[in-house]
This record gives sequence, structure tokens and C-alpha cells, in this order.
Amino acid sequence: MPVRLSPGKKKFIQSLFLCLGGTALALILWTMGWFDSWEAKTWDWRVSMLAKPGQATDEIRLILLDQNSLDWAKNTHGLSWPWPRETYSAITNYCHRSGAKALAFDVIFSEPSKYGVEDDASFGAAISEFGRFAASVHLGRTTGSETSWPPHLASPKFKIIGLESWLVRTEARGITLPRASMPIPEVSRNAAVLCNVHARPDPDGIFRRVRLFGTFDGQVLPYLGLGAYLAANPDAPMRIEPGRLTIGQRSIPIDNQGDVILRFRGPSGTHKAYSAAAVLQSEIRVLAGLEPVIRDKAAFKDKYILFGFSAPGLYDLRPTPVSGVYPGVEIHVTLLDNFLSGDFMRHVPPWLTIGLVIISALTCSLLATYFSLPFQSIIIGLVVFSLPVLLSIGLYIKGFWLSLVILELAVFTTYASALMANYAIEGQQRRFIKSAFRQYLSPMVIEQLIQNPQKLELGGERKVLSIFFSDIADFTTMSEDMTAENLTMLLNDYLSAMTDIIHAHGGTLDKYEGDAIIAFWNAPLDVPEHAVKAVRASLFCQSKLAEIRPIYRERTGWDMFMRIGVNTGVAVVGNMGSHTRFDYTMFGDAVNLASRLEGINKEFGTYTVISQSTRDLLGEEFMVRELARVVVIGRRESVTIYEPMLHEAYEWRKEVLAAFAHGLDLFYQGRFEEAIEVFSAIEHRDPPAAAYIKKCEALMASPPEDWQGLWVVITK
Repeated sequence: MPVRLSPGKKKFIQSLFLCLGGTALALILWTMGWFDSWEAKTWDWRVSMLAKPGQATDEIRLILLDQNSLDWAKNTHGLSWPWPRETYSAITNYCHRSGAKALAFDVIFSEPSKYGVEDDASFGAAISEFGRFAASVHLGRTTGSETSWPPHLASPKFKIIGLESWLVRTEARGITLPRASMPIPEVSRNAAVLCNVHARPDPDGIFRRVRLFGTFDGQVLPYLGLGAYLAANPDAPMRIEPGRLTIGQRSIPIDNQGDVILRFRGPSGTHKAYSAAAVLQSEIRVLAGLEPVIRDKAAFKDKYILFGFSAPGLYDLRPTPVSGVYPGVEIHVTLLDNFLSGDFMRHVPPWLTIGLVIISALTCSLLATYFSLPFQSIIIGLVVFSLPVLLSIGLYIKGFWLSLVILELAVFTTYASALMANYAIEGQQRRFIKSAFRQYLSPMVIEQLIQNPQKLELGGERKVLSIFFSDIADFTTMSEDMTAENLTMLLNDYLSAMTDIIHAHGGTLDKYEGDAIIAFWNAPLDVPEHAVKAVRASLFCQSKLAEIRPIYRERTGWDMFMRIGVNTGVAVVGNMGSHTRFDYTMFGDAVNLASRLEGINKEFGTYTVISQSTRDLLGEEFMVRELARVVVIGRRESVTIYEPMLHEAYEWRKEVLAAFAHGLDLFYQGRFEEAIEVFSAIEHRDPPAAAYIKKCEALMASPPEDWQGLWVVITK
């Protein structure tokens, strides 16, 4: 007899299969390296967001040969590039005089000075006198004039214990390099340590990691950042073993190629830097018995100093996660900073990554299977897609690079599979509703019906709406001169443009009645600030029509204008019609008033009118001018109406609007003759003023017995 599983057990088994599928796909693609470039980009995002100074950031100083330094040397001393070695001697002497802990030059002095032998000799003497100087060498496979260690140089005294066995065990291929570009003897013989400055970026061209050392002809050359430390600490022992390089008491996590992931401190300039010009001027002034340009006498005291180029023309700018233009010397600085702070980054172990993938996929499949309602799916989606990001950020802070893409891929495939399974198993009723009612209801209402099928019954609810009515002025006359085809094309273009704006501002389209558009805000879904959005949509519709008016003029020979009325009030809104055919619409006194406001524009020569109830909800979002206190057909109470406008339009018309407001106040007081005088001054610039002149003249001809300042509208 077959075993019948309970629904809960079926869902659990379904979750396990979904988890296995999502995990397997993610791990296969991960091992194939398909998403390495994406992972690198997510890492750059984490670095840019979380980079901050470390404990040792203030122990390091930069001297940058920037563009200002080049300009200063040329304009002040007539020095063209390359500079004489004498300038570097002055920089070295100043660092020595200032008590620097060590000095490293990210410059390969591979050619003799064009200023003569004495120029090189003076630089060599400055290096020798300082003592704690790290010089640069370029190791490579195809570039470099040296193929063996120069006989005039003593072998470096730096040795790495365990290097030979480590090379055999790891089969590191990029450590031993056959060619070298060495500095001139005056530099190489006097430097405390020779350092490799050759670095290779990741496959996408971004520098995220460095190789801590290279070997040439059996000699170890540390990377320049470490070389600066070794120049100041020549007796520090070095030992290497799988996954770790130890220098003195400090340990560095490395991979099987000897690479380390850098923890960048921030964009270029995070480490305190001084221009080469400032250092040179300071040395010149000190020798002359004057105050140096660098006022802080302890600026270089007990600091590691690295010298490099940042001028664009000197071609030592590199792309990094924190900046697309990053001086190469700052990569060496970052290495030294990480070493001194003891906070290098490291990869999360593969076994832990696989475990996190399985846990993420299983959690996602269980949640998506057991909580399958649409709003639940949205919340679950936000949670399960956010968790790997938050986890990767947390691990970054702890010093680990977690592969974010594989986690997100596992979550995505599992979640997508769960949604498809839910759709296939539980979506029959939803598909029926969409199929049965898509001809009659708007997509928004259909979605509500899917969530609440009981709403298929007729009926509605009382709700505060912001209601929009619009109509094209003189459309009947304009349409008489057009063919049916052209008229249809024109209306389709116009209605599409206006409807797009209404939808973009959260409105619900009720219906079209010829050229008229009826819409509302705050139903079927609640819309915060619905009055503001309705008025904004109205002004945007007017702006859009003004933009396309010249096109319509060419097609019709007419200038097309639109009148809009907006009112906010309580209306009945819901599914209305017969038991076999109904629509989502509204009715009530507030709806009728909005329709009247659209027509009132004719009285005043305006194009957008709003009611007092709408005005009360606008706050300071728009400027308005009061137009009138009107009484419309079908209502006993008067309503104050306004013309809304953007702040820019108000400022442009401020003088006219102020005059209109004064005339309106006189009108309310029944001082019609004085009001005419005020309105006459602006009637050619303001249609409502012209309308008030006619109204005042009519009232003067037949004075009212009990004047209350009301404008009675007798037409619809």
C-alpha cells in the first residue's frame, strides 16, 4: 500500500530537492570560474564602502612627485624632466635630517644621470649616509638587461627560512623570475635592501593583491612595501610555510603563489602626503638657515617614508578597487600599512564557503516553499538576497573575503525554482482569475483580486480620493476638420502621453470619455500625499502638452490646450456594474465637483483649477493663487478655487499675481470700480484679470442686493 505523505512532508521534500539543485548549480559554476569577474566587482564594492585607516596608517608618509612639483622645478629652477639626481639627494637628506625611520623610492634608477657622474655619486653618498634606504628593482620574464646577479653587488642578507621546501610544495610559478632591471651601482651598492616593484593586476586589470617577494638568480627581493620595513629592521628573521609568511613577530596570510590580498585604506590621499616640491624647498631653506616650508618639524620623525610619482605624465597610475587612478607607490604604502597593522585580508576557506552555500540554499528553499503568498515571497526575497550581502560585509570587517556571487547564485537559483514550483502547484486559481477577467479589469485590480478573490462581489467603500478630470479645449470644433483616421491617431497619442504621466505619479485611470480623462488617487491602494501627486501629475501633463503642442499644430492646424480640474474628497470607489460585467470606478459629490472644476477653467481663461480641500493638503509643495469663491450647479455651498503652479512659474509672474490678489480683495469687498482699475493694468498678461473686468462690469450694471463675494457659475 503506497504511503501517503502529509502536505508538510511533501513541502519539506520539495525544499530538499530545491536546495540540492541550487547548491549543485552554484558550486559547478563556481569551480569553473564563470563568475570570477563578477565576484571581483562585488569585492571592489565592499572595499570602496568599508575602506578606512588602520592602526599604522599614521606611521607612514608619502612624498609625491606631482604635477605641481614638475611645474615648480621648471618655472623656478629651469629643470626639465628627468630631474638631476641632486634633487633626490636633497629629498633623502631631508628625510634623514627629519629622523625618518626608513625611506623607500618607487623609482628604478637604471640609467646614469645625464648630468654626469658626480650627480650619481652625490645621490649614492646621500643613500649611504642615510643607511635605511630601500631601492627598486624590476623583475620580469621578458624585460630586463640582467640575467644574473651583478658581480659588483653583494648578495642580499635577507633570507627566507623554508623557501625551497615551500616552492616545491606549492609549485609557485611566479616567484622565480629570470630577468631584472637593476639600479645604477651608486644606488644598488648603498641601499640597505633591493626590492622588487613589478606587480601584476588581476585578470580584469585591477590591482587587488601583491606578491610579497620575488627571487632572481637565487636572491630574495621583497616587495617595496616590505622592503621599507626591512630597511629599518634588517635583523628581522623571515620564515615561510604553506599559507603564511612570518617576518619577526608579524605574520602575513599568503596563497600558494605568495600573493596577499590588500586591505585598502581609502582613496588616493588617505595616507598623509607631501609634494616633492615642498620637501625640496624645505631642504633648501633649512640649509639657508630659514624656516622650512613643511612647518611640522616632526612630520617625518620615526615615520616610514615612500617616494613615488603621481603626475599623470610619469605613467605610474594604477586602477584599484578604491580608485581608477591610484599612484603605484600607494599600493606599496598599502602593503606596508597592512603589515604594520596586522590586518591583511584572506579568503574564506573553501569548506566553509560550501557549507554557507548549502545553508543559504536550504534556508531559502524552506522559506519560499512554506510561505508562498505574494507579499510573503517579496519579504522572503528581500531577506534571502540581503543576508549574503550582510554576511560578506561582516566577514570583510573581520578580514575575510567571502565569495558573495556563489551565495547569491545559490539563493537565486533556489528561490527561482521555488517560485516556479509554487506557481505550478498553487497558481491554478490565480491563472483562472487572470484569464477570466483580464478583458474587463485593469491589471492593478486583477492583482488585488488574486490576493483577495472575495472582492469579485459587487460593492465599494467610502474613501478620500484626489480626483482628476481633464478635457481638450474646443475639441469638437477641431475634430470637424480631421479625418476619422487622423483623429483616432491624434487621440491615441495624446491619451497615451497623459496616461503615462498619471500612472507614473501613482494615479488610477478610471475611464476615457472621448477626449476626456478621468482618474483618481488613493485607491485601490493607499497613496501617501495623494493630493500632491495629483496636482504634480496635472502640472506635468500641462508641461508635456506644451512640449508636443507644435507637433500637434502641424497635424491639425490648431493649438491644443487642456483644461484640468482636481478635487479631494470622500467618494464611493469599488467594483460597480452588473453581476456579469463591472469595472473599478467611483461616484459621489466629490467626483461631480472635480468635473465642474474642469469646466470652470472656461470662466477664468485658466487651464488647471483645484479646490480648497486639495489646496489644504499641498503644504508648501506648490505655489497657488486664489481665483474665486464659486458656487457651481448642483451645490449650495460655495468653494474656493485656486490655480496651482510650480515655484519657478510663480516667481516669474509674481508681480502680476500680486496685482491680481489685490484686485480680488477689492472684488470680495464689492469695490468693483476700484477692482476694474487694478485688473485693467494686467488684463493683457493675465486672462483671469480680463474675466474679472467683465464680471465687475456686469455686477455694476446690476448691483447685487446682498453681496458675499461669490462668483456663481451657471454653466457646466
